[in-house]
Amino acid sequence: MYTKQEIIIDSFRQGKSQRTIARDLQINRKTVKKYILEHEALLQSVCSKEAAQSIALSDKPAYNMTVPRQKVKLTTDVQEIIDELLSKNKVKLEDGLRKQMMKKKDIHEELLRQVFDVGYSTVCNYIRFKENSQTSKEAYIRQAYLAGDVCEFDWGEIKLLIGGKRTSLHLAVFTCAYSNYRYAYVYHRQDTLSFMEAHTRFFRQIGGVHREMVYDNMRVAVAKRKRSR
Repeated sequence: MYTKQEIIIDSFRQGKSQRTIARDLQINRKTVKKYILEHEALLQSVCSKEAAQSIALSDKPAYNMTVPRQKVKLTTDVQEIIDELLSKNKVKLEDGLRKQMMKKKDIHEELLRQVFDVGYSTVCNYIRFKENSQTSKEAYIRQAYLAGDVCEFDWGEIKLLIGGKRTSLHLAVFTCAYSNYRYAYVYHRQDTLSFMEAHTRFFRQIGGVHREMVYDNMRVAVAKRKRSR
């Protein structure tokens, strides 16, 4: 429990702002403002600052016992801050900066830093609701494969910081259907030469060739496309 003494000492002896005091003590800024206004009113009603300081520091804080202190509900302001942080996470994900994304715990701590005394479970529930509303449910068919039967190939993309410059590179990714074993090679271009070289290196790496290779309709692998009538 924080007392008037702590708030007065932090605000008047150290020169902290109301926002800083509320953040450091993790209490509502309105509470800080209330105590400071009471102290300023006391300064005007007594003959000296020393007398006011003595009275304030010895006076016990009054609490309204009929209304329990509750955490802030999920207000519009809180939702807007969470939405903004989630949007920044989306940008980071698109830039390949997954490790720099804020987790639910980080978002909750940021709300506390901005003096929103909202519960962690409330933040998690809202984020979960946003994720579920934006993600469409998909149906999957489980498939079974034999060892060495099928291997899938596809191109991926990775963004790296090289020499202080963000560079987009391409991944030639091989995935074995039976074991889900994956192997990838990095290239500057998605051309035929890179495509053929990646296959040569991969087959040499595993010491063999799969019975069937599966491609996702890419130009370097598909010689001719048939149109459905």
